[in-house]
Amino acid sequence: MSDESWVRLLMFFGVLAVMSIWQVVAPKRQLVQGYIRWPANLSIVMLDSLVVRLLIPAGAMGAALWAAENSWGLLNLVTLPFWAAVLIAVILLDLVIYAQHVLVHAVPLLWRLHMVHHSDRDIDVTTGLRFHPLEIIFSMLIKVSVVVLLGAPALAVLIFEVVLNGMAMFNHSNVRLPKAVDAIIRMLFVTPDMHRVHHSIIKRETNSNYGFNLSIWDRLFGTYIVQPEKGHQGMTIGLTQFLDQPAHQLIWMLRLPFCGDMGQYSTIKSGRVPEKGDSDA
Repeated sequence: MSDESWVRLLMFFGVLAVMSIWQVVAPKRQLVQGYIRWPANLSIVMLDSLVVRLLIPAGAMGAALWAAENSWGLLNLVTLPFWAAVLIAVILLDLVIYAQHVLVHAVPLLWRLHMVHHSDRDIDVTTGLRFHPLEIIFSMLIKVSVVVLLGAPALAVLIFEVVLNGMAMFNHSNVRLPKAVDAIIRMLFVTPDMHRVHHSIIKRETNSNYGFNLSIWDRLFGTYIVQPEKGHQGMTIGLTQFLDQPAHQLIWMLRLPFCGDMGQYSTIKSGRVPEKGDSDA
């Protein structure tokens, strides 16, 4: 196993362990289904990793090394300090992930895949790992393409992948942060309270707070909602049409994009967050 793989693996299990313990010590909400969801949520991330390893073995890191060797990409056409190239690449990659997240909500076919993530009846650290394998492949193809076009340094890609994975687990975690601490952190980064809004069954809230890492994109593009309408304790997590479905089962999750109800499809226009009067059906 390469050094890069060891770094990613150690960070993954480290963050997963820390956030899992934090959820037990200082939970934000009482979970509806709790740990019954964990076997399927953890199984699907292992399946995702296997599928990506088989279909796109080089991954984003391989794309970055290839671009550097062949002088491909915008950052390879300009002279910049290495640290600046790394910083720019990490920020732009985060913007791409934000845009991709908006896209999977706006395009019906992609939303079918992304429903697997949103159909979780609770939101905790494992929700940040719950994605359909086809969505993971789609995401990796976008990431590889952007890395090559940008000419992102391999170090930037490693930093971005580790941070993105860690932040996804952090901001999906069912942890309680003091309001003052949350307010300071979310000035730059996405917090659990900020992202929890995105998993509300209310459509205008589902269509908000798309960021995974930097919170500035939601503020900049007008998709930011500070708090859920019904509060963090009163809000319902999931998708309306699947509240009575076995969303905690792996087979159900894998089949969902091919037989799921499209009633919760989110129409995005000009990045606008729908007003309170818009339909939540």
